[in-house]
Amino acid sequence: MIEKVAWIRLDEGRLLATLTHGRDRFYLPGGKPEPGETRPQTLVREIREELGLTLDPATVAPLLITDAPAHGKPAGTLVRTTCCTADHTGIPTPCGEIAEVVYLTHGDRPRASATTGEVLDRLAATGQLLRW
Repeated sequence: MIEKVAWIRLDEGRLLATLTHGRDRFYLPGGKPEPGETRPQTLVREIREELGLTLDPATVAPLLITDAPAHGKPAGTLVRTTCCTADHTGIPTPCGEIAEVVYLTHGDRPRASATTGEVLDRLAATGQLLRW
């Protein structure tokens, strides 16, 4: 099981997602914790590295947890993602490994990783996400 933490950012019914250089699916911004790092610390670091944004650590709050097949890994490899919300300052800008920043609707699900697709499904079911 691969453990990750991701940031959920909705804007006008669309979910912020990223495309990493060399990948063919959109992912939630975030990543794996470094040794000794808490989930909020991981999230703050990853979002700064990937999007150039500053998250307010005091506002990091878990929203949902999802288990899904890890894209591009051997069959049977799962990724458990703790998805969190947090207040931020700045404008999302692709940095480092990130090639593109987009906002997805549920209709974009075929272009998303399994984890991101699961989150799109859950948010659409609650009415928080545009269907198309």
